[in-house]
Order: sequence, then C-alpha cells, then structure tokens
Amino acid sequence: MSVGLPVSLLINVQVNQAPAAAQYANLNSCLIIGDSNVIDTKQRIRSYSSLAQVATDFGTTAPEYLAATLFFSQSPQPTQLYIGRWAKTATSGINLGGTLTAAQQLPSAWTGITNGGVDFTIDGAAVNLTGLNFSGITTMNGVAAIINTALSTHGTCVWEAASSQFLVTSSTTGASSTVAAATAGTGTDISAQLKLTAATQTYSVGGIVAESAVACVTIMDNLSTNWYFLTFAAGTNDGDITDNDHLAIAAYIEGDTNNPHIYALTTSETSALVSTDTTSIGYQLKQLAYKRTFYQWSSQSPYAAASMIGRFITVNFNGNNTTITGMWKQEPGVAPENLTQSQYSALSANNYNFFELFNNNTNIIVNAITASGIFIDSIYNADWLANQIQTNVYNLLYQSPTKIPQTDAGSNLIANQIEAACQQGVNNGYLAPGQWNSAGFGQLTQGGYLSKGYYVYYPPIATQSQANRSARISVPFQVAVKEAGAVHTVQISVNVNR
Repeated sequence: MSVGLPVSLLINVQVNQAPAAAQYANLNSCLIIGDSNVIDTKQRIRSYSSLAQVATDFGTTAPEYLAATLFFSQSPQPTQLYIGRWAKTATSGINLGGTLTAAQQLPSAWTGITNGGVDFTIDGAAVNLTGLNFSGITTMNGVAAIINTALSTHGTCVWEAASSQFLVTSSTTGASSTVAAATAGTGTDISAQLKLTAATQTYSVGGIVAESAVACVTIMDNLSTNWYFLTFAAGTNDGDITDNDHLAIAAYIEGDTNNPHIYALTTSETSALVSTDTTSIGYQLKQLAYKRTFYQWSSQSPYAAASMIGRFITVNFNGNNTTITGMWKQEPGVAPENLTQSQYSALSANNYNFFELFNNNTNIIVNAITASGIFIDSIYNADWLANQIQTNVYNLLYQSPTKIPQTDAGSNLIANQIEAACQQGVNNGYLAPGQWNSAGFGQLTQGGYLSKGYYVYYPPIATQSQANRSARISVPFQVAVKEAGAVHTVQISVNVNR
C-alpha cells in the first residue's frame, strides 16, 4: 500500500522554540559566614533549607547553627540559607575521599585485611603506612582511627558519617600544607578502598594563609550571586569579627553595585547606650551614611540580626499586598530589651535597630533602618524593582525571534516591560499613587500626581543622535515611582469637651 508523498513538499511548517526566559535574581536568600572548620576552602559555601540540615553539619553549639536557629525561627519561615567558610586562620591541606556505598561500609569489607598499606604525600613528603590491621573493627570510625594512629604527627584521618567519606588532613597549615591523592601501598593496598586515590577521591585542596573578613566576602561574592542578605556568625558571641572588619565589609557592600546586597550585623557595645557616644560601630557607620548596612543592638543575642533577615526574605514579590516594613515585627528566640527612654533615644540617634519591650506587654522591632536612616525595606524593594525591570527588558530582547526595532514602536515595547515591573510593584504593595515631589521630566512636573504610582518616559527616536543610532543604543528611559511607604508612628490628638 502506497503511503503517498509527504505533505511538507507543499506545506512546510517549521517550529521555532523560543529560549527559556532568564530568571530573576533571588533576593530571598541569606548568607551566614562563619569560621568553624566544617566547610573547607574548596567548597566554601553550602545551601540549607532547614535547621535540621544545619545541625547535621555543624552540630547544635556552633555559631553558625545558633545564627541559623534565629533565621529559621521566624514566622513565616524562610527556606533559603547559605553558610560560608571564613579562613580567619591559616587552613590545612586535605584529601576528601569519594563516597562509599553501603556495602563498602560493612565491617566485613575490612576485617579480612590484616596487613593493609597506603601511601600518602603530605606537605610534599612521602608518608607510607604499612601493617594496618582492621580485623577488630566494627565501624568505619574504627577504620579511620587505625589510619589516624598510623599517620602520627603527619596528619589526621576521620570518617565523615554524614557524607560517607574519609577525610585526611595535614597537621600543618598555610600555603605549603597539602595532602595529595593516595597511591598503592605495601601489603594489601587499601588506597582505592578508602576512595582516596586520584581516580576515586572527591578532591584534594591545599591550605591557605589567613584571610581578612572582607577578603572572604569578596570570594563569596565571586563564587555565587545567589545570596542577597549577609551576616556573620564567627566565634563565640560573634567575637571573631571586629568593628574594623564590619567597616571594611560595609564599604565593600556599599560599592558592589553589580551584585547588590545588604549587610547586617549585631552588636552589644554598651557605649551605644550613651547619648554622647562617638565610638560604637553604629555611630561610625551612621557617619558614613551607608544605605546597604543595618545593625541591631542586642544585650543578649549576638546573632539577632539574622532574625530580622529571616523576616524580610519571606516576602513574595509576586503576590498581592505582600511587601512589609521591618518595624513592628517580632524576633522569635531573641530576648527583648527593656531600655530606659534615654537609652532608647541614644540608640535611635545613631540609627540602631533593636527588639524592645513596651509597657503593654508586647515586643517589637524598632526603627528597621539602615546606617543612612533609609528604611531597610526601601532598599530591599528598590533592588527587587531594579532587577524586575532589568530582567523584563533582557527577556524581551533575548526571546525575540527577530529583533526589537530601533523605532518608536520598539521603544514602546521596552516601555511596556518597564511598566509591567512597576505594575507588579503596585500589586505587591511597594508602590502606590501619590504626589511627585522631585524635579519632573517628560509630562511629569514637580508636585504632579502619579495616578498609577509610576510614570515611564522616553523621547522620540527622531531626537536620537546619529552616533547612538549607529551604535544601536536605545533612547534613554526615565522612570518615576512612588513608594507606598508604611506607618511607623502615629500622632493622635483627643479633644474632650464637657
């Protein structure tokens, strides 16, 4: 039976799939940096979605865990946390083995080895282990203990039960500290069984010299742009990071315009409670008027700012009436302050945030401002809007199967994408109609009313210079937006007449 000629000879249909749209930046994420020896300098950063996951890696006493507890205790609960490693002191070289299967972890896989051998090169010198007898082991910790004893002063070996890997660490630190891949040893070779050879290991990484806190932040910024808020949990009561570290980090965050972030710190400096204070970190940061750094004063919780962050990053910018102000919110797990009015005034004068008890038995976050005095949510929301506009316009150009013409019609397509972002800002409660109180442009005049909460202006293509047209540069777009703001304090006058 003949099937006939293909219809495509007469009617040829080609399907062109548009590329997937670029994703918006993730502003609902936080990076906590600590100096606990849990995450190595090769990996540097790990992602967590629950406190239980943090506890598995860090236990329940590490500073990183204590800060994460406050972060995850917020309601609604955030879901995205990163923890990064700060090499505050010089680190050691390591060899992290491959993951062993369940069968490879059975004691029976090891007890038959009574003359095991494995060769390492640690700090450039040969370390040959021989005569290793595993006949009496009952767990993988027992295997690691035998190797650890044999390594003696050269290094250590531990079994990482959570990841089912052996970890060999040099006993020295710094740039010359190394643990190369294991090679076959004398007797019964166990190098491959340990999964520490070049073919089986996860990786080896050399030690590094100590780095400053701000150097660590720059590394994290280059490694990943997925984090937005940043805070430290380094040492007992966050004592491993100094005011000078805070100042250096705040300066970097302020100038990092390509990857915008907000830095948060907690302090308990008693000098901040004095109205004449000129030494505390809050006073110093206020003088610098940084708008991307905020600080919380807490007498009892060295990681209280992590709770504030946890509350902010639950905002769903794609929802309706979802944006928030930081003031009036709660901090589960943080003990409230009971300040005098003079202490309250001293902290507020230097733009501190704090969690305060009021005489109606309620506790709330007070101020919710950055070092500059600008409200935290104003910076957070503005970063969201900038990214929304940027990504909308990018996807317009990226997903066009042909091109966006350099015409008034093409400019209108771009303006539509800008307006779509602004309209979502109205929908989520960030923007609202109101009076424009700055210099005008286009059809907008100072004192005019933004009926939509925003206004987008672009000049006609005919006004564009030939140089810009030849370079395929669009006409400039100007956007005016009006924040909806938030009520923080209320003045009420009651007049009584008899």
